[in-house]
Amino acid sequence: MLATIQCKSKKLQIDLSLPIDISIPLRASKNNVNAWYIDAPTIEPAKDGERIVSVAEGACVNFNNIFFNPHAHGTHTECVGHITENIHSINQNLKQFFFLAEVVTVAPERLNGDFVISKKQLKFAIGNKKREAIVIRTIPNTKEKLIAQYSHTNPPYLLEDAATYLCEKEVKHLLIDLPSVDKEKDECALLAHNAFWNTKGKIRLDATITELVFVPNTVKDGMYFLNLQIAPFENDASPSKPILYKIIN
Repeated sequence: MLATIQCKSKKLQIDLSLPIDISIPLRASKNNVNAWYIDAPTIEPAKDGERIVSVAEGACVNFNNIFFNPHAHGTHTECVGHITENIHSINQNLKQFFFLAEVVTVAPERLNGDFVISKKQLKFAIGNKKREAIVIRTIPNTKEKLIAQYSHTNPPYLLEDAATYLCEKEVKHLLIDLPSVDKEKDECALLAHNAFWNTKGKIRLDATITELVFVPNTVKDGMYFLNLQIAPFENDASPSKPILYKIIN
């Protein structure tokens, strides 16, 4: 099914029947992607006394409890409430869900023993393009990202100047295939988070960061139409399901 979107003075066509899901599903498995030093998620039937509420156990319905952390166990979208004392909910601050996005592929570079993404790299990848959302795919890009156990591995991250550049470029929605835009252990400096949300100035309440996406290698760099779907959690972050659509014309 084709849809036409008016973008400023230009009309763009997308095929709604060809979604590209770049989320990582949550599974009750030790092979579920994981970060931040916690156990795997669990999905199990609720209990009513000794009764297990599962069709396999004789109940008329399946009625599962799910225990997980959105930051650790899969694709999630967070707002500035992730790092502020004041409570901010992703459900209250993300009010629009469709954006023009640019997919860029970046090879993190070595710096002081870490692998990092710099302003220079993003400037080269994005150029003068003006986009509401940027999707960063890092290389190497293998299916191991779907089951990666990131705790204590010091994954690549964004330098502060890269996040500042995206903020100044008025990118509202940053999506990345890493567990965090910041260094795993940085003594709570959170330089990239703070820079992207501009916490030292006028805080960008409507800006979001989506982490732990997976962009298949079959998806080429370039412009896409993004549907950023979240669950309506009154929390700083929610599990999310970002969907890309190719621009046909």
